[in-house]
Amino acid sequence: MERIGFIGLGAMGKPMARNLLKSGFSLTVHNRSRSAVDELAAEGAAPAQSSAEVAKASDIVITMLPDSPDVEAVVLAESGALEGARTGSIIIDMSTISPTVAQRIAEKARAVGVSFLDAPVSGGETGAIAATLSIMVGGDQKAFDRARPVFAALGKTITRIGPSGSGQIAKLCNQVICVLNILAVSEALTLGKKAGLDLDILLQAVSGGAASSWVLSTLGPKMINRDWAPGFKIDLQQKDLRLVEEFAESLNLPLPGATLVRQLFRAVQAEGRGSDGHQTLVRTIERLAALGE
Repeated sequence: MERIGFIGLGAMGKPMARNLLKSGFSLTVHNRSRSAVDELAAEGAAPAQSSAEVAKASDIVITMLPDSPDVEAVVLAESGALEGARTGSIIIDMSTISPTVAQRIAEKARAVGVSFLDAPVSGGETGAIAATLSIMVGGDQKAFDRARPVFAALGKTITRIGPSGSGQIAKLCNQVICVLNILAVSEALTLGKKAGLDLDILLQAVSGGAASSWVLSTLGPKMINRDWAPGFKIDLQQKDLRLVEEFAESLNLPLPGATLVRQLFRAVQAEGRGSDGHQTLVRTIERLAALGE
């Protein structure tokens, strides 16, 4: 089996790394904070002191990091993954970052004989824990085929979209669909609440028809039960929407719905709730309707 390196052991990265261990892969890990490294080392992973050290010990290196600058630093900087990577190895970034940055990293990796795949995921922390993520991949077909067994340990829907950057573009499309669906569910439940309906009964009724969706079935009950615990934080969703707007601007493409949702999420952040789950958007819609808690 391929030797795997994993860099970035946050809310998504740690359960993903754990699933690779459960699938029998040899795993070397590195993270900015040491506690997550120690936790996985106790479960059988090998700890590393730098990204380059991870790459030297691995055939395939995976990064799972917050934003584009983090990925560039971890992969391209001194003591980064590319410095330690051997010719013929693969670096897979599973973060959500700028498609342009993904393409730039791919070019630099290709120049030294290393393949790079951009492979962002959808499914949140729940999907990371359950290994049911949807994985959208950009990059070389041969590298994708070689990495498929690794992806299979992390997700259920694995799709090569096209060349480098395509995975990130697909993820941005995914986020547009998700946030507009969150807004739709928030507005529908607020309408029902304002009209005096039993929201549990309403949810049951609309879930069986054309309105059914993952957001409705997963986040709808959380909105009703006032459960703001993050499966995906608003601050991270806002980062993704910033990437959406930046990429859309490069295409001279108007996205009025996504822009509106980003502003509404900003209202939630203004209340100090940026670390809450993105279902918290319903509170802002309720406030616009003069409905309190």
